[in-house]
Amino acid sequence: MNNKYPLASLCIFFIGLVLLVSTVGCTKNLPENRESIGMDTRFTQTVYSPVLGRNTLFSDNFYLGSSSQPLTFKIINMRTRDGVAAPELTKTTPVQVWTQPYLGDEKSVAEIEAKRKIENRPLFEVREHSGQFLMWSAANSAAIKTQPDSGYVFDVEMSNSGGRRYFRDFKLMPLKERAYEPSEMDPKTGLSKYVGLIPNSMFNIRGERTGNYMFFSEVGVLFKKNAGAGNSLTFKFVDSLFKPIDPNKFNLTKWDKLVHGFNMVKTNEYVKYDVAYPIPLIAYRTDYTNILGDKARVIFRYERQGFGNIREEAYLNLDFAIFEPGNWEITVWFTGERPKFSND
Repeated sequence: MNNKYPLASLCIFFIGLVLLVSTVGCTKNLPENRESIGMDTRFTQTVYSPVLGRNTLFSDNFYLGSSSQPLTFKIINMRTRDGVAAPELTKTTPVQVWTQPYLGDEKSVAEIEAKRKIENRPLFEVREHSGQFLMWSAANSAAIKTQPDSGYVFDVEMSNSGGRRYFRDFKLMPLKERAYEPSEMDPKTGLSKYVGLIPNSMFNIRGERTGNYMFFSEVGVLFKKNAGAGNSLTFKFVDSLFKPIDPNKFNLTKWDKLVHGFNMVKTNEYVKYDVAYPIPLIAYRTDYTNILGDKARVIFRYERQGFGNIREEAYLNLDFAIFEPGNWEITVWFTGERPKFSND
């Protein structure tokens, strides 16, 4: 060993070894890091009013604050306003859940249904690690209290390895089912406020008799559920006397891409599709929905030749959602006069 100071080197080595052993020993005796429950953690919404008959997810209703994740949430003490237990909301019920993503490019009803299955869940539940509340579409007003009844009260337990905390007296005040949107039904009584809806937009539609442009007040949209097995959606057009208008008159309509439906049948009185419900299936933008993805969008277009050989293109647009399965029929009712499809 070529070292002028062998003793000094040896001392430095032993000092380093002692420090290393001391450090390891101190670290070993330190307490483990524990998760925390922050006092600033809170729910930002305490009253929930889902519309029954549809899946309703309440998101952005929880502020994490300084609590450590993962957190675990549990609904406890579900009860009516007078303190009586409410098993109708806590017992498990068959509900339909997605097991694969819906993309909007599925080629058949069978392909869509293969992405869903039935599971037993409470009708109203909290997502275990997010604090989001979900009311399943299987909930209905035959079993669940709805407004104007004062509804239910419940508490939430939040926990992690550092402890637990309770949030008290949330209010659940459901609204009666509305099978479709937009709806003419009163959200509390379930009674119709008026007959028929109006289109979302319309352009350049002239009356056959007057040649004048039509107003929204001259067009009604009617929803009707027909009896029978299966799930379908039919579009019809009628004049003021409820005489049918041939759908082929809307000659620019992309019927094969109008809705996410299959096995289209088109006659001189209606256009019918086999579909899966609800429509839209989830709140997700596809070629068949509006920008938000929360409603289906259908556009009925046609063209004609106006005065001076000017090409006139006209359309009528409707955004809608249907939540209840069955054989649904949407009728566009021209209450004033028939549209003018012939050339000038």
